[in-house]
Amino acid sequence: MTRSVVVTGAAGFIGSHLCERLLEEGFAVTGLDSFTDYYSPRRKRSNIAGFLGRGGFRLVEEDLTTVDLGRLLDGAEGVFHFAAQAGVRASWGKDFKPYLDSNVLATQRLLEALKDRPGSRLVHASSSSVYGETDELPTGENAATAPLSPYGATKLAAEHLLEIYRAGFGVRYRALRFFTVYGPRQRPDMAFSRFIEAGLAGRPIEIYGDGSQTRDFTYVEDAVEAAMLAYRYDGPETTFNVGGGSRTALGDVIALVAAELGVRFDVRDGERARGDVADTFADTSRARRELGFAPRVGLAEGIRNEVAWYRKHVAEREGGTSSP
Repeated sequence: MTRSVVVTGAAGFIGSHLCERLLEEGFAVTGLDSFTDYYSPRRKRSNIAGFLGRGGFRLVEEDLTTVDLGRLLDGAEGVFHFAAQAGVRASWGKDFKPYLDSNVLATQRLLEALKDRPGSRLVHASSSSVYGETDELPTGENAATAPLSPYGATKLAAEHLLEIYRAGFGVRYRALRFFTVYGPRQRPDMAFSRFIEAGLAGRPIEIYGDGSQTRDFTYVEDAVEAAMLAYRYDGPETTFNVGGGSRTALGDVIALVAAELGVRFDVRDGERARGDVADTFADTSRARRELGFAPRVGLAEGIRNEVAWYRKHVAEREGGTSSP
């Protein structure tokens, strides 16, 4: 029999790649997405255009906070929960409510539905933002969690809910703390996307800080591989760092993107954004030991792939055939 799963956030950056992988492996996939306007819904629809009419995939255009979860989960053996309101910098002030609704309330509602479905598996997309600023580099899963942004706080709150429902009702979950995922279909507000689009358009780029901050960059296919490994995992651990092992200064990333595009950037330094941390670097030894996870795509190759994707989609847009 075909194995059936639900993917929330199915039309998003990582979610759409995950759906493709699941379909390739023979799963029947129900993809849930509400197509919020945090960034262009048209862009999200283009993410799933390649498999929207494919056998084995069903799209449900509803919000996780209101959808009939009994109907959504019927027949599914597990859930990949990738729906979220993303973005550190946008999570302050009056814009906080969507973060509370999408990252906390939606997760609690999903857990309520799963507690009555013994044996169901849940893979939850968390974030390195739960750690905040830390001197422990590389950072292990047992490091202190002290997020610096409302976004990070909601992702940590969701993790606490997962553990509460595991302890109280036996919900089986794996939480993946992703470190700066990039690659084709990356959200337009993320750094690599902004740099590439600026380079293709001949515009200057503005950065938060002076370019010395470092991140552990993770290619999207490696992130998806970690999710698949976590889904199949039956060991005792519940939380895993997922990093690409490519800790690099932002200034060096800009140089790599410029070289791939064949341009010279006009880089304009700005103030460090509230909620941003100076450095991230994942200790992935637990994921390697327990899941067998090992990132395969290095930063230079990953940037080359993302640039190629942008070139193709910009050409299609200018030709009037599609939108990136």
